[in-house]
Amino acid sequence: MISSWEQKNNCVLPEDVKNFYLMTNGFHMTWSVKLDEHTIPLGSMAINSIAKLTQLNQSSMYSLPNAPTLADLEDDALEASENQPEKPHFDSRSVIFELDPCNGNGKVCLVYKRGKPALAQDAEIWFLDRVLYWHFLTDSFTAYYRLLITHLGLPQWQYAFTSYGISPQAKQWFNMYKPITYNTDLLAEETNCFVNKLDPSKVFKSKNKTLIPKKKGPVQPAGGQKGPPGPPSTSKSSSSPGNPVRK
Repeated sequence: MISSWEQKNNCVLPEDVKNFYLMTNGFHMTWSVKLDEHTIPLGSMAINSIAKLTQLNQSSMYSLPNAPTLADLEDDALEASENQPEKPHFDSRSVIFELDPCNGNGKVCLVYKRGKPALAQDAEIWFLDRVLYWHFLTDSFTAYYRLLITHLGLPQWQYAFTSYGISPQAKQWFNMYKPITYNTDLLAEETNCFVNKLDPSKVFKSKNKTLIPKKKGPVQPAGGQKGPPGPPSTSKSSSSPGNPVRK
């Protein structure tokens, strides 16, 4: 199947991509959370099977004559900068295959930057957002796979690598499940902000409490009464049952 795909598309798959497809023909893992007795689908990690590793459609977007193509919508003004490599092109200058549809939030693509015949060393992983802007992710499939696992497939996690970031709703999920991954700037400023501060003197402190004797008041003699001492009294037991009556 791998050889057939390479011959059909005139592209050579990178070695790590081949090893992935030799292990499993695609990958899809989802997980959910339970809130107020309701199960909510949350994480989604997906890699298209080799049969679905198809080239982005460069035909007309509509079935009308003279309809625009993706190449017509490309903005050539957005070229490479100092911090970003040269962006892919929708025309024949680049060959683009879809790796992950991202649940409609964009597309993660395997991009060959030099056109056909495409060589393995020219492949990179890019993210195409919903407004057709390109964002560089990694220079190898292995590095992207690690990013996918690290971010747990949280919704819109690819937008963390864009200039405008993730949405407020996705930010709440990140703060709940991956606070260190999202708050990288805060982590760089305060290295101990996510570190548990352990005080061994308190944790391993002996639990044996020292018994402190309670203070007791002066013991009064039996039969003692308050007030100045008076003449001695005599007591007689009543003939009726019960407590003795003091007279």
